[in-house]
Parts: sequence; structure tokens; C-alpha cells
Amino acid sequence: MNQEVLAIRHVHFEDLGSLERVLGERSRPVRYLDVGFARIEAPDPVVPSLMVVLGGPINACDDERYPTLVPLVSMIERRIAAGLPTLGICLGAQLIARVLGAKVYRAAQSEIGWSPLTLTDAGRASPVRHLDGAQTSMLHWHGDTFDLPNGATRLASTPACENQAFSWSNHVLGLQCHPEIRADRFEPWLIGHAAEIGGSDGCGVLQLRADTARLGPRLEEAARKMFTEWLDQVEGKV
Repeated sequence: MNQEVLAIRHVHFEDLGSLERVLGERSRPVRYLDVGFARIEAPDPVVPSLMVVLGGPINACDDERYPTLVPLVSMIERRIAAGLPTLGICLGAQLIARVLGAKVYRAAQSEIGWSPLTLTDAGRASPVRHLDGAQTSMLHWHGDTFDLPNGATRLASTPACENQAFSWSNHVLGLQCHPEIRADRFEPWLIGHAAEIGGSDGCGVLQLRADTARLGPRLEEAARKMFTEWLDQVEGKV
């Protein structure tokens, strides 16, 4: 296995964010595969040391309208079956849940904005402990959710979303929320998701911008600690 990290990116501004800094400190090269600009099935998913499936504004089960989902699901299946470190964020977590046999569906309400996570006992005993609501708030940006996959461990929740973070086996982590956000690169989110913000529950552009400027730096530090600890754990087991 090489040291390359493969990041599946659906929209350009939803990248690895603060997590990429951790990889840079470890001299780990990152290869982005931009959905829509490259053949999804081209990279061998069992070659990179880590695969990260990032967020995006589409439904994880909408294969008819978004045919790129079928080869991507196949990649995730192969990766997980091989027992290799795999991380999903937002849409990525939904796709992992789908691969693991869980139902992905429209949430009762969209969750856009900042609110803290409530961790389970398992979450407090995991690297996700750094994201505990007592230490940092969290950015949320999703309209879909999923059931907890069989064999998975719930790590965190919010009142609006029961399954905010989960682990499966010792090599898979799914995060419905967005710990990777960087406050200094948030403006493209506000532009790219303008229509979605307009339909959210009263959380407008000005509030999102102000909250991110205020809460983002603390989350960046917490996310770096979480990701560093998780990498140490999963890469020591493969």
C-alpha cells in the first residue's frame, strides 16, 4: 500500500479542509478525484492508504439521475471489504451507510448551521471525543439522514439527527456533520449553496458567516486532534 490519500470530491469547495493540514504534516500526498471530471472507477480503491468520500448536495441513492453513484458505491464496497481505512463526511457517510445496508432517506428537517454534538459513551472513548459539544460546536449541512448500519457503533447525535457519527469495525468512520470546515475558506459554501440556505429553517447567510468566523477556529483545532488520533488508530491496525 502506498501513502497516497484518495479523496472523492463532489463539489470543489467541499474538500478536506483542516484535515488536509494533518496529512501535509505527515507528508501524505492527497489525490482528489473530482466527480464529473474523471472516471470514478479508474483508481483502484484498495491501493491508497486512506480513502475519504466527501460531501455534496445530492441524494446518496439517486442512481437514476446521478450515475456516478453506482461505481462509487462499488469502490466503497471494495475498500471496506478489504479492511482498509475509510472516512465518509456528510454525503460520504450516507454512502458508507448505504454500502453497509442501512436506509438513507430525507430527514424530518434540514440541519444547516452550528450546534454542538452530544456524544455517546462509545464516542467519548473514541477519537470523536475531541468533537464533544462541551469543547466545540459543529457545522451541520444536510437534508438527508440514515439509519445506523448493522454492526455499527453510534458515536454522536444532535436533536435533529440521531446518527451524526458512527464507526464500523476498526477501520470505518462516518461523520454526517462537517468537522473539516475552515473558517477562512467558508465563503464558497455560502455562494455555492445559496439556494439551499434560502430554504433552510431561518439560518441565513449573515448568521452562518458570523457563526463560522466565531466558532470555526476552535472546531479546526478539535478536528485536527480527532483526525490525528483516528489516523494513528486505524493505520496501526492495517
